[in-house]
Amino acid sequence: MGQRLESLRRYVSPALLAAAGVFTITCIALFVPPYIGMADNGDYFRILYSNGLYFNAPDYYSQYFGYFIKEYGIFQYYNENAATLFSSQSIFIKAAIWLNQLFNPDVFDIRFQAAIFVVLYIVAVYLLVESLTWKVASKYAYPISIIAIFLFGDTAYTAYFNSFFGESIVFIMLIFVFASGLLIYRNRYNDYVMMSVLLASGLLLTTSKQQNAPLGIILGIFGIFLIFIRKGRTFRALMSSTLVLLLLAGIGTYTLIPKEFVNINQYHAMTRGILMGSDDPESTLEQFNMDKQYAILNKSIYYELYTTVDVDSEILENQFYNKYGFVSILGYYVTHPSKAIDMLDLAAKSAFKIRPPAMGNYEISVGKPFRAQTTFFSGYSILKAKMAPKTFGFVILWIVLVAGLYMPSFVAAARAKQIRRMIRFSFIFIMILMGLSGIAVSIIGAGDADLAKHEFVFTAVFDLVTFVTVSDAIRRRLWSRQDEDSALLTSDASTHAHEGAKVVM
Repeated sequence: MGQRLESLRRYVSPALLAAAGVFTITCIALFVPPYIGMADNGDYFRILYSNGLYFNAPDYYSQYFGYFIKEYGIFQYYNENAATLFSSQSIFIKAAIWLNQLFNPDVFDIRFQAAIFVVLYIVAVYLLVESLTWKVASKYAYPISIIAIFLFGDTAYTAYFNSFFGESIVFIMLIFVFASGLLIYRNRYNDYVMMSVLLASGLLLTTSKQQNAPLGIILGIFGIFLIFIRKGRTFRALMSSTLVLLLLAGIGTYTLIPKEFVNINQYHAMTRGILMGSDDPESTLEQFNMDKQYAILNKSIYYELYTTVDVDSEILENQFYNKYGFVSILGYYVTHPSKAIDMLDLAAKSAFKIRPPAMGNYEISVGKPFRAQTTFFSGYSILKAKMAPKTFGFVILWIVLVAGLYMPSFVAAARAKQIRRMIRFSFIFIMILMGLSGIAVSIIGAGDADLAKHEFVFTAVFDLVTFVTVSDAIRRRLWSRQDEDSALLTSDASTHAHEGAKVVM
């Protein structure tokens, strides 16, 4: 068996096998009838009109949540719609429109966008698997490839490519960020190239959604070890600049959140968070110096057609929204830990769902029931949703387990002052912090409103970190104090004798 695998490796590397497998499955799902995508939950308008597209299906609104729609109109003349939000997602939409117009100038087919995402996705998967299987025995490397296909080929993830949800960019860029860090750790490719990948993917990730603002800040602060993996001034200056740019991107993304979205999230943070979890909503409101009559808003939703008060009114602006914010909500949960735990457990119930339960995956022409979801190559997401414990205690145990497994090698590297060897755990720690920030921002920022979708960063991070941990266990690189990766046996000084290292890709 070992000789056969080595023979196979001459033609198809483990990383290439994983990429090819994911590519094949994803193409069948997205580009072969019945096409799989995501139904609009009412959020598409935020990104659609400002990028030159509009809803052209006469029965579009009746298909909300239920059916995937793949075709949209392209504005032919002046587009008066200003951008409602700042997002890197616009880059990919405009690129897809340009590609689409080479074939049809009037109607946009979302599959052109999916094609762009698939190409990026396959490259990201290849790099991640390469970081785990390079110079690893074939008997360990190919099982890792099979696991990668099982995970990354799951349509719960790839269905997002046929949608205008930002989760597609989030997942792809998370993989690029993680892969670039692990490839730097293993010294697989040129450090400058990987630095560029980290910067580009980190910026696109941070600016893809407003709630991702903390991700750039986390990368910018906790990526500091990357500065010291080489001694050259040029490298350290460029890496420092990279981290500063990521930090500023996070801060900028937060400051550019439109007032409308601030109010929406703030409303839900109170009505679907603090008040919903309170035993005495009226006294809770008094703690925020608010009139207790607003307890009537408990458990209400911003988008309800018939409400007791206009959610955009000046009265609510002055007497409700202006009375609290992110800091005061965080302070409330800190001083009421039991309520925080209740919300965290509530969040945990949705933290392991990749596919939002509210949106269908098929076109109406297929004849499937309203909100019908595909089961095609969905084994991983189904198992995860059914088997993962639904408490925040499990999340804590998972973090402790992962940290405990990687800590010995990190401590050994720190004692030996081998900075590059410290990068693996550093990036795992960064990824976990990103995942936790996704939960925290969801709860503090919007209560339980649309939790399954708001916690996408955590569920993606959970899968990526677990995949890397399992892969390291398979290749026996997990708990050893001595780093066995052959590329790391030499010191950083001898590995990079000069700054003008040739770019190898």
